[in-house]
Parts: sequence; C-alpha cells; structure tokens
Amino acid sequence: MEKTFRKGAIGALMDEYERATAELKSILQNISEEDFTRIADSETEDKNCRSIQTVMSHVVIAGYGYANYIREQFSMAADSPQYRLLSLDETIRELDKILDYMAQTLDGKWELSDDEINRTIIKTRWGGTYDLEQLLEHAIVHILRHRRQIEKFLLKSPT
Repeated sequence: MEKTFRKGAIGALMDEYERATAELKSILQNISEEDFTRIADSETEDKNCRSIQTVMSHVVIAGYGYANYIREQFSMAADSPQYRLLSLDETIRELDKILDYMAQTLDGKWELSDDEINRTIIKTRWGGTYDLEQLLEHAIVHILRHRRQIEKFLLKSPT
C-alpha cells in the first residue's frame, strides 16, 4: 500500500492527526450503539466523560475548536456545529469532517518555517498559550487521550 505524506512540519502533524483519528474511528466502527451510549462512569462530575457518546461529542466539538483557533490566527472564516450528543454513525462522519476542516485550515501552510510556526501564537479559552505546532500536538494528543479512555470504558463493558 502506498502512503502519501504531506511536506513540512505542519504537514507531518496533519498526517499524525489523521493517523490518530483513524485509530479512534477503527475502535468506534467495531462497537455497538448500546456500548456507545452506555454510561461507563456514573460518578464523574465531568459531563463529557460519562459515556463513549459524551466523550466523542466533546471530541468532535473540540476538533472544530482547534481548527478555529488556527483559522483566527490566519484571518480565515470559522464555523462549527452546535454541541449536541451525536449518534455513533454521526460521530464517525463528523470525525471525517473535522479532518477535512483542519486540512482546509492548514492548506498552503504545510511548509511554514520554524520561525513562522513559532510566531503563530494562539491563546485558548482554557488559559493556555501555544504556538501553531504545540496546538496541533495538543489536538493530536487530545484524540489519543480520549481513545485510551474509550478503550478503558470498553474493558468495563458488560458485553
């Protein structure tokens, strides 16, 4: 199988974002709607961490958020859906849309220089300050952390 890699540091990060998302989608494509909606952590105070459904609805909206932070820095129009609980099928489709949205956001920026990347400073609503590379790394790790959380939820599943 032939794999095409994007050029540049930003291209490499987008390739890894796609890879992390593909791993997550692979897990989701092999679970039932019942496993998806089952409350896995009834004791958490975080409404985004009760079930795979709540985790993934959070992941989807956050995916748009990461792209929109970048779009703001490059004076691009931003858009994202309203937060809502998604079905399993909707979630899988939305993950593809997020990847397309991020790729459109970064198109033409794959080979930014280290200096250009370091000068692209993004302040988030949760209080963090990141350069472009750090924000993309954060987006990738966000997917990985929640994939791990979902794997743990599935280990506790009665099915």
